[in-house]
Amino acid sequence: MMKSYFQNRELSWLRFNERVLLEATEDSVPDLEKLKFVSIFASNLDEFFMVRVGSLHDLSALKKEVKDNKTGMSAGEQINAILKTLPAMYRERDEIFKKVSENLEKSNIRELKYTDLNLEQKTFVEDFYIKRIDQLVSPQIVDINHPFPFLENTKLYAFANLEKGKEKVFGIVPIRNTYPKYLILPGENFEYILIEEIILNQINQIFKEYKILSKNIIKVTRNTDFVDDRDTWEEFDDYREYMKSILKKRKRLNVVRLESKGKLSKQSLNFLLEKIELTEAAYFPIESPLNMKYVFDLIKDIPKAIKSKLLYKDLIQYNPADFSKSIIDDVRYKDRILSYPYESMDTFLNLLKEAANDPDCKSIKITIYRLAKNSKVVRYLTEAAQNGKEVTVFVELKARFDEESNINYANILYEEGCNIIYGFNKYKMHSKICLITFRNPKTENLNYITQIGTGNYNESTAKQYTDFSLMTANSEIGLDATDFFKNMSIGNLDGKYMHLLQSPTTLKTGLMHHVEREIAKGEKGYILCKFNSLTDKDFIEKFIEASQRGVKVDLIIRGISCLLPGIKNQSENIRIRSIVGRFLEHPRVYVFGKEDSVMYISSADLMTRNTENRVEIATPILDSEIKERILKYLEVQMKDNAGARLMNSSGEYEKIEDCGEKFSSQRYFVKEGEEKNFSARSKIDEVVARKEKIQEKESVKKESFLGKLFSFFKK
Repeated sequence: MMKSYFQNRELSWLRFNERVLLEATEDSVPDLEKLKFVSIFASNLDEFFMVRVGSLHDLSALKKEVKDNKTGMSAGEQINAILKTLPAMYRERDEIFKKVSENLEKSNIRELKYTDLNLEQKTFVEDFYIKRIDQLVSPQIVDINHPFPFLENTKLYAFANLEKGKEKVFGIVPIRNTYPKYLILPGENFEYILIEEIILNQINQIFKEYKILSKNIIKVTRNTDFVDDRDTWEEFDDYREYMKSILKKRKRLNVVRLESKGKLSKQSLNFLLEKIELTEAAYFPIESPLNMKYVFDLIKDIPKAIKSKLLYKDLIQYNPADFSKSIIDDVRYKDRILSYPYESMDTFLNLLKEAANDPDCKSIKITIYRLAKNSKVVRYLTEAAQNGKEVTVFVELKARFDEESNINYANILYEEGCNIIYGFNKYKMHSKICLITFRNPKTENLNYITQIGTGNYNESTAKQYTDFSLMTANSEIGLDATDFFKNMSIGNLDGKYMHLLQSPTTLKTGLMHHVEREIAKGEKGYILCKFNSLTDKDFIEKFIEASQRGVKVDLIIRGISCLLPGIKNQSENIRIRSIVGRFLEHPRVYVFGKEDSVMYISSADLMTRNTENRVEIATPILDSEIKERILKYLEVQMKDNAGARLMNSSGEYEKIEDCGEKFSSQRYFVKEGEEKNFSARSKIDEVVARKEKIQEKESVKKESFLGKLFSFFKK
């Protein structure tokens, strides 16, 4: 029997994604930022179908029925529930996109349909099509001699129902990914037309021998979930080659969704559903663009004079590295923590660069999951290897949708002399840990700087995601990190550490021990956690037990929560809040107790995949000042009544009403970062000004002495 405090993971995720979409309705969000939220909603939904719905299709195909261990729903029942939930969200997306577009028109930013173009613009578009597109178009009809083509995952196609005499056929025109996504039109205002609109208008000319009965833009989404098969893997000498083969297979997996711009005719729909082997329940006609990834490039192209008031003010990151001669010396003096994106990742990058060129540095070891394009992390690691340091890089080739990038980076690092390890077949390496080892030239003793974070070593996302990055010279943490990397190198997951917790072995039991300690305190107990998703049934049951014993449990969960709060006699002492805003909330922080609290930061969410099926790291925060700083961070988030929503006992998100003036935690931290930056630069300016005054006085004294000397000789 399903317990009343559980909710289904997939339905919880859909509610979270709706939260993202609804940010585009908030008055405090600038109009172009609203457009971004609609784009993110659409992109999130694409990935959800590729991964989650795809995996449910795989499970539903098994002979033995697999049920969700919390709600008891079968894979088929979950798919049906998802498909029933989505039509209302699609309508909501269309309504919000329309409203955002109307607001942007007031600021002279307008997406045009072909019928909206004036004569000059039509001539411009026709000329563009003839010169740039016409020779590349590859139309195809589908009949007895022309089989139905393979439709690529998330690629756009122009699709037409055609007639010539008694002959009825269908026409398909791929919209290549190499085409520009939009065309900026001539005129006083910023007006543009999407490439699919241009090609759809050309259908009459492309299939000029046929009568066009109907035409639409379509998109299919394919299952991209794959099983990491040990037997297949062993056929390859190099794991990189195996992953390349997996990526090829992924492109041809079954279709799980069909979308069209505008409603397809009955004939077109039936034809497509038969060819792609899909039920009508997984078909979604919409009025907004099918692919909204163009939005971020479009915003870059809008003139600054137009867009400046329609975007958030540029973020001024505080960079402690700007005000320090040596990051290594700073960290040796005192533990440091960076709070992204309010503080810059450049501090960590400078630490890597400094270590790469420090003669006392003997080795650098690091785990890699997702990297930025043109990664500086890779640059400094290769620099260290070239300088004779021993560099070991654990590269996770199974980081979803980053597999190809990670294969390429692994090749670069290997060619530059780094030791490359691909981790485990069964467990993804998701830890965020870097160990820098030094040898003191006088004593020959080893000492360490260890960095442990909640997010990736990615300069791009460090400006968009909130995360913590701890840098410490604590010798015991350094020895733990040394043992961790040794264990990973020999495939040992059962390592024991003084301070670090590691999944899949000690992280779950370690955190659970602290939950049980709070349960033992009864009403005096307190748990405060911030993470991205909660699906682990054992933790849910343990939080319920804590609530029933009177322990207050505050959970700041950005996304999925399979636990429903506020249910009498079960979860009534549990509060769940979600914060969505300008930045993606990403830290994982676990706090147990109010007085003499124990605190961990980690790469792990409380999801079964993290606690049991990945290699994750959690580190205690031992420095009292850093602990106090993170506690303040969480307290500020608990006060948020602008970007935060409270989850009710039905799993729905509710605004926090009647709380006085609106307070946004993200805006608070942006302002705090700006003030730190201003204060630090002011101090530097004061020092520079003092030096200049001293130099000026010395110059005057020198001038006075020379003047007297000159007068003496003149006499």
